[in-house]
Amino acid sequence: MTNSLAEMLRSDMECEGLLECFHGLKELDKRCFRELVDAETAVTIDDLSDHVDRERSTVYRSVQRLLNAGLIQKEQINYDQGGYYHVYKPADPGAIREDMQRLLNDWYAEMGQLIQEFEEKYSDAADVSVPAES
Repeated sequence: MTNSLAEMLRSDMECEGLLECFHGLKELDKRCFRELVDAETAVTIDDLSDHVDRERSTVYRSVQRLLNAGLIQKEQINYDQGGYYHVYKPADPGAIREDMQRLLNDWYAEMGQLIQEFEEKYSDAADVSVPAES
């Protein structure tokens, strides 16, 4: 994990690194997302659990993080005789890109405001004259 923005900018980042950077995803979250992207059809929690070799409850928490981040979608499938189950698939890449762009723009605006505040705060300190030595 890098410690500063400068280190992050110098590091080689892959596109999955964006998911970690933007949404704070854990390694298992990224693995689950990759499995969902690679799957040919929507996947159940049980299927996903088998693919990543983790307990169902652990995978469920990971899937919830992916849902909350807007990276995947959940669909309810109804049984003919009653009852239902859920399947998961990746969200539209364009929607994910737009969300990341919005987050980046918000972050950029906030950083710009903080930099402006920094300049205002420390420009006053720079204007203070130092008494001459006698």
